[in-house]
Amino acid sequence: MSWFVFTLICMFGWGLADLFYKKSNVDGDRYSHLKTAVWVGLMMGFVSLVLTILSLLKNGGAAIPDAITAETLFTSDTSIFSAAVKYLPASLGYIISMVIGYAGMRYLEVSIVSPVQNASGALSAIAMFIWFSVTGSIGSFWEEFTLLHVIGTVPIVVGVIALGIVEQRLAKAEGALDLPKEERKYRYGALALLFPILYCVFDTLGTTADGIILDEKAGLGLGEIDVLILYGFTFFFAGIVCWIVLYFKEKKVYNPFAKPEWKTRFPAALFEQFGQIFYVYALADNPIVAAPMIASYCIVSAILSRIFLKEKLKPAQYVCIAVVIIGIVIMGIADGLAEA
Repeated sequence: MSWFVFTLICMFGWGLADLFYKKSNVDGDRYSHLKTAVWVGLMMGFVSLVLTILSLLKNGGAAIPDAITAETLFTSDTSIFSAAVKYLPASLGYIISMVIGYAGMRYLEVSIVSPVQNASGALSAIAMFIWFSVTGSIGSFWEEFTLLHVIGTVPIVVGVIALGIVEQRLAKAEGALDLPKEERKYRYGALALLFPILYCVFDTLGTTADGIILDEKAGLGLGEIDVLILYGFTFFFAGIVCWIVLYFKEKKVYNPFAKPEWKTRFPAALFEQFGQIFYVYALADNPIVAAPMIASYCIVSAILSRIFLKEKLKPAQYVCIAVVIIGIVIMGIADGLAEA
């Protein structure tokens, strides 16, 4: 399958995850987002463990050297330690963006930050373009990159950012008047803007690092399975930290396996992991073009929310969605012509 198909599957996977994230967001539960993070961490940790075991059984797979000894486990070029060091920039980017997202949760509830956050896909594509140009490996992309790809990318980026702006204005119009004056100041003031900017910066760094690490033509030597394992264990430990924080916040142990939790948080974590798998393969195949298109999974979330959660969309939102879809269709045509 091509990067385009991988990207579409990733978009639908993360769009479905978003749908269940919304369903799992319990009104009045201040720590609902932390509970979801626990589930995502457990899911990704489990998948990473399974992939690691399969690699061991193959006697030389992802992040596992052919001959496992006390010396090669940490010193060979294919060791787990070597792989972890190579993936460190992406890990740090994602972990820091997650921490910032949680720290700013008080200010992010009314989606004032959507336009800034949604820009990370475009910014990461630009950052990767600069990196591959400086390192002299951009030539390999021009062989598959056509004018149609550029034409298709523009409406996707414009549509995603425009959708964020529309949602921000709607949220502000519908929710700001219901807030106390001091609360409005926090959520719409300079401090509220600081969190999404930092989130966007570190998410861009994480995605850019992923693109550089995974690129099959000019990457750093890590394979897709390697990244899935390391990414999964990263979020597993982040989930454990959230679990510990929950204990101190609620003064009791959170049980993620209680029946109500399975209905929404399990499928949310499952589709998050599902999307992550195809995200990795899409970036490995064509990182510069795939990154902004993957960011448009928010339109899938909007459409699914309209269908299943009966959320009403304004005409402006439909226009933004249509613009993004036009860009995706153009990208599909460009990919088809490139393979012809």
